[in-house]
Amino acid sequence: MGSGIAIASAARGVEVALYDVSSEQLDKAKAEAAKFFGRAVEKGRMDEAERAAAEARILPATDLAGLGEAELLIEAVFEDFDLKARTFEALSPVAKPEALIATNTSCLKVSDLAAYVAGPERFLGLHYFSPAQINPLVEVVRGAQTSEATIETALAFCQATGKKPLLCKDHFGFAVNRFFCPYTNEASRCVDDGLGTPAQIDRVAQETLGVAAGPFFVQNIIKPRINLHAVRNLAPLGPFYAPADYLTRAGEAGEAFDLGEDPGPDAARDRPIAERLLAATFLPVLEELDERVASPADIDMGAEVALRFGRQPCELMDALGRAEVERLVAPLAARYGAAVPTSLQRVGHLRN
Repeated sequence: MGSGIAIASAARGVEVALYDVSSEQLDKAKAEAAKFFGRAVEKGRMDEAERAAAEARILPATDLAGLGEAELLIEAVFEDFDLKARTFEALSPVAKPEALIATNTSCLKVSDLAAYVAGPERFLGLHYFSPAQINPLVEVVRGAQTSEATIETALAFCQATGKKPLLCKDHFGFAVNRFFCPYTNEASRCVDDGLGTPAQIDRVAQETLGVAAGPFFVQNIIKPRINLHAVRNLAPLGPFYAPADYLTRAGEAGEAFDLGEDPGPDAARDRPIAERLLAATFLPVLEELDERVASPADIDMGAEVALRFGRQPCELMDALGRAEVERLVAPLAARYGAAVPTSLQRVGHLRN
């Protein structure tokens, strides 16, 4: 993720100092950048001079002191709270007082990490989506102490580097992973409950939500281990967010999902899967609307831009209507002891 952020920034003229505890990872990042920019030349997106200039903008930093002149420091270590906290404790003394400091966390609360940053008013979340060098979305997360000036500067940086910013409130999962993780998790629950094979569930997801690729195919790209960790980080939100057995087994074993065979379309077999996937997407979206994490329009924008959902959650709920959404969501909420979100009353007019 760090190399992807570096590539995306350097491509737009930003000088980047890239630090890692491993020199091998830095070499790998430079090779990845060279490959990316080389392909851009092959496809006519930049010429040789532009390629050379972009590559030259990414410089390795051999120690944290090499980041001392940076205007913006973005942490992109593994999604572990203690590791991130230790990183910010080490980074804070190095950063100049006026520099912004950001975390690329996908699910952890920015306000909790801010306790380990000197000058929490300059701290925020900048959650890039994988692959960061290509995916245009960045969630800009306002922590409890984040200043307005910090937010304005971060929004301008995103726009200057060709990214689409989604401003959201600080809460577990933010705007997009708040529903994407439960959606992928429910796919595994469907396997646990014997409703279908991963290949069948992927096809049903494509047909139901208009996604370019189903949840298991996508998880095999991002790795089940990483998705399991993201799902586990949502645990404070309640039992509904607990990881499924199938996801847990694959993630803990470090294995990819075996997609298996798709028996082919069959309405009787496919309908329960479609309804489970819809309910598991709608419930967290309605919850985050209750919590004012983001607007319906921005949630849908994130679903479309970052996840390639052809049918976005809020727009789809409006199309289905309140009665149908309640039929899907209420049993799921009851199953896990969750309250039915009050935003259900707005369905039919979420995007109006």
